Amino acid sequence: MLWNVDGVRITRVVEHVMPFAVDFFAEATPAHVAAEPWLVPDFVDSRGWYLMSFHTFVIEAGGRCIVVDTCTGNSKDRPLIPEFDHQRRPFLADLAAAGFVPESVDMVVCTHLHVDHVGWNTCLEDGRWIPTFPRARYLFGAADIDHWSNSEDPLHASAFADSVQPVIDAGLVEPVVADTSLTAEVRIRTSPGHTPGHLSVWIGDSCVITGDVVHHPIQLRYPEWTASGDLDPDAARATRRELLAAAASTNALVLGTHFAGTSAGRVLLTEDGYRFAPETAG
Repeated sequence: MLWNVDGVRITRVVEHVMPFAVDFFAEATPAHVAAEPWLVPDFVDSRGWYLMSFHTFVIEAGGRCIVVDTCTGNSKDRPLIPEFDHQRRPFLADLAAAGFVPESVDMVVCTHLHVDHVGWNTCLEDGRWIPTFPRARYLFGAADIDHWSNSEDPLHASAFADSVQPVIDAGLVEPVVADTSLTAEVRIRTSPGHTPGHLSVWIGDSCVITGDVVHHPIQLRYPEWTASGDLDPDAARATRRELLAAAASTNALVLGTHFAGTSAGRVLLTEDGYRFAPETAG
């Protein structure tokens, strides 16, 4: 799928889609999900489980090719999540089929350094993890680097070791400490809460790539819900409300980093809160 927004082209390349149980959001119940039947079949499966997509958005703007988030990767040792563990998915072939070979990428932006957003930063070659995108500058939130480099979390610490540290060691990383323009059209904004150094990507005020500020369309209805992995739930809620208000005020196209289906839509303000209106590519 691809979108054209204010002269910027955005292409989605999907690695995989998998279901998550209702309790991925701590406050959610099956009744909450059942009350939103429009979520089936694109965003919720027949059992009432959330469908979560793991995909990359590739932005072409100002003569630059920018990859946003790199999914879970291949050959990674992830025994805690079988769907991430020692996979052999054709992601790089799919990326090339969409027109993007690794050498063509100028920048990689990881919205944060969780395991499912950094995997294709590196590939295994002759027993070593090497940068997948050898010409690219990798942009990571500085606070995320500080946090995860000192973490002993059994899932995310291993991802840091094999998917983040090698690109740091290669001298390809630019830590992000504040809102930063990548091109005249593309800007990354700090959006902490889910992780300390979380980033979101905006194309002007017309489009936003959410990262994990929002995990699923149902969270627009319930922005107070706590997602699995939110390190600072209160900050995450505040950031989420800020992003939704900004997107609603400008009718921005919202590209959900884990939204299945089209992954795209608008934020509608209703009498009792927000709603997500899915939109096809175009």
